[in-house]
Amino acid sequence: MISPSVRSYQSRDLDAVYDICVRTAEGGSDARGLYADDRLMGDLFAAPYVIMEPEHAHVVDDGEGNAVGYIVGTADTERFVRRYREEWIPRAGLPLPADPPVTRDDAMLALHYRPERMILPELAKYPAHLHIDLLPEWQGKGRGRRLMAAFLGGLRAAGVPAVHLSMLTSNVAARAFYDRLGFEELAVPDAGVVTYLVRDTSPPA
Repeated sequence: MISPSVRSYQSRDLDAVYDICVRTAEGGSDARGLYADDRLMGDLFAAPYVIMEPEHAHVVDDGEGNAVGYIVGTADTERFVRRYREEWIPRAGLPLPADPPVTRDDAMLALHYRPERMILPELAKYPAHLHIDLLPEWQGKGRGRRLMAAFLGGLRAAGVPAVHLSMLTSNVAARAFYDRLGFEELAVPDAGVVTYLVRDTSPPA
């Protein structure tokens, strides 16, 4: 039997990435059934990265070829936002939300149609950003750290000095994970329910 490992994302992993995303999308818990389409979370927070910037996507392979966790992101948030608007929004073909949003779906779709929300002046020194998710049964075994090491290594190779992420402030388990990896909180005005964390792209200790 082959041991679980971290490897580069492959196009055959796409459905698994969607599945991992929705099963961890509710503050780290399962969001299946909470939206009209279980693929909505993946359409916003996973698929555009693996499709437009696959070189920065890595997965945890269970040893049998199945992805059970991933890290995705971009080396350049401003460039990613431009591509998201020009390429991903037309490709995804998602419905327009009510304005102002009424349902949970509307709130997520409003984010989708406003990718420029990702560009904040406070984050200018941290041009890359990421999303990382592992199925619950694969957490707590050091694989998240290995995913992060692979992602940061790719950023360093691309000459990117620093990275940021946003997370639900209420997700204390995720915050503890990021703290262990050397991320630090960055004050961003009117951040709402999220916290912004930053670090350089040196290897995690």
